[in-house]
Amino acid sequence: MTQQLDSKKLTPKQNGQTELHRGLEERHITLMSLGAAIGVGLFLGSATAIQLAGPGILFAYAFSGMIMFFIMRALGEMAIQNPVAGSFSKYARDYLGPLAGYITGWNYWFLWVVTCMAEITAVGVYMGLWFPDVPAWIWALSALIIMTTVNFLAVKAYGELEFWFALIKIVAILSMILIGVLMIVFGIGNGGVATGISNLWDHGGFFPNGIEGILLSLQMVMFAYLGIEMIGVTAGEVKNPEKSLSRAIDSVFWRILIFYVGALFVIMSIYPWTEIGTQGSPFVLTFEKIGIPAAAGIINFVVLTAALSSCNSGIFSTGRMLFNLAEHEEAPASYKTLTGNGVPGKAVLASASVLLIGVLLNYLVPAKVFTWVTSIATFGAIWTWSIILLSQIRYRKSLQPHEQKKLKYKIPFFPYTSYLSLAFLAGVIVVMGFSPDTRIALFIGPLWLISLTVVYYAKGFHRKNSQ
Repeated sequence: MTQQLDSKKLTPKQNGQTELHRGLEERHITLMSLGAAIGVGLFLGSATAIQLAGPGILFAYAFSGMIMFFIMRALGEMAIQNPVAGSFSKYARDYLGPLAGYITGWNYWFLWVVTCMAEITAVGVYMGLWFPDVPAWIWALSALIIMTTVNFLAVKAYGELEFWFALIKIVAILSMILIGVLMIVFGIGNGGVATGISNLWDHGGFFPNGIEGILLSLQMVMFAYLGIEMIGVTAGEVKNPEKSLSRAIDSVFWRILIFYVGALFVIMSIYPWTEIGTQGSPFVLTFEKIGIPAAAGIINFVVLTAALSSCNSGIFSTGRMLFNLAEHEEAPASYKTLTGNGVPGKAVLASASVLLIGVLLNYLVPAKVFTWVTSIATFGAIWTWSIILLSQIRYRKSLQPHEQKKLKYKIPFFPYTSYLSLAFLAGVIVVMGFSPDTRIALFIGPLWLISLTVVYYAKGFHRKNSQ
């Protein structure tokens, strides 16, 4: 028999709200997942990845993007059958056991809290261009307060704001790609001399640092993709999930490939990869070269909205995950409380309070905080993506052959793509151990998972779930 995925009924609240509102349209969730994924990983992290891999970084982004597509199709296969808030935590609970669901829910909360720390750190860096004398931690705190306030809007209003947030950076990236193509082909902005694409292989070849450079870049590459699984988190608040989720998952993959691979292809064609990151933002340089004097200010505004947008998505995700954990009595019951417009307000505030640690880190170790938090977030993301794949494998095996044929949305070439994706994620974890800058994640990440397991048994959750 097919294992049934039925969302736990909510108890009525004093304000009359009993469940999350389904107020998100297809355009909202598509732009929200893009907004979450196109953040500091592209604007602040890509220069680091390029220095490690050279032009070969294009291959790393493309191959990793293919793996992320398989993971998202695996998530979609389950989410379209049963769209619930906190989706992959719920699926882990049903197919891998209560402990897996508990750890996955709290781990996803943790990884987005850490990611938001990276985003508010980036806000401090970007605001430094305009206000160099103001300490970065002040901007980090201001960003946290503003984004927390935004998350108390009704979900449709939140989705609308996030739509426009994401649209700003998407338009900026597409404009840069268009300008870059004109420069490469027609020499516009370069005195009429077409730059061509020879910079991709003229400085040590396409893979100047060999396979080692590609492997070492994977942590930052995978961090860049963190966020597109947010489509699953929004499932409980989406109108017409079958249509909206399937279209959003398929379109997000292609759009992210365009933004990441397309933008970096243009940048590395115009500028030698050895110079990228040494003369300021490549995005700023491209706009300046075409003759836009305010390029630095324009791009700084764009990357600022990118960081705020991703932080916005992160607070949204963490609030919904705490809500789901509270439903299963594995987080304080107050996190189930909804505001009058259907927002899990206390859960949002709880996440925002922990983010104050990010503000403190910006005060204490501003130079180290970005590298630390991105590597820790990547570890957390790899756990989440692995759980999605393992849940989907167990889900598919629980179905009878005739039930499998009736699935409305499937991961292609199952089970080979599921196992390939798991092997790739395991490889990224191994590679992270070879770099001193990312090795910290292999201490903090497992320690967090062990701590969650200890709490699970100490609190007696295992006895409750066995009843």
